[in-house]
Amino acid sequence: MIHLHYFAGLKEVAGKASEDIQWTDGTVEDIVKWAADTYRAFDFSAVQVAVNEEYVLETESVKPGDHVAFIPPVSGG
Repeated sequence: MIHLHYFAGLKEVAGKASEDIQWTDGTVEDIVKWAADTYRAFDFSAVQVAVNEEYVLETESVKPGDHVAFIPPVSGG
């Protein structure tokens, strides 16, 4: 199992701030594909992904127990 965290607009699209999913092995790219298939309204054009609170590339491995965060660009003023 891995723990997914959604921020800003992604949280609103998913209808939740986080969820756990069954996961055995794969990469960040695999997780992004899963999320894109599950939440078709997600816009991943500028989303950054963090694994265990570290920004990572799509080739980074994701293992059971990891925390994966999808972080879209945000602005403030």
